[in-house]
Amino acid sequence: MIGERVQKYRKEKGMSLTELAERAGVAKSYLSALERNIQQNPSVQFLEKIATELDISIDHLIKDTVEEGKSGLDSEWEKLVKDAMESGISKEEFKNFLEFNKWKLKNEDE
Repeated sequence: MIGERVQKYRKEKGMSLTELAERAGVAKSYLSALERNIQQNPSVQFLEKIATELDISIDHLIKDTVEEGKSGLDSEWEKLVKDAMESGISKEEFKNFLEFNKWKLKNEDE
């Protein structure tokens, strides 16, 4: 059930029910009812808010198992890439950094 997954990911993040509700801007009572499977059909908007605060995709909340996207990125890598994009770094700058890092690692071994 969705509520059980929300609770699982919330606890993995070390967040209290109150903290998640406040950060996501949702009613604590509704979140509690969802986790206890009293509420079983949350809106997509609600799930987006919760997933965003838990740094996961909505798929993690609605599916038993989630296959990683075509990119194979886990949620930490996705967040890192999003942070890089939001910081204004261009693809070219990011590629240059990666090439430099590969070169540096290769030359450290020699």
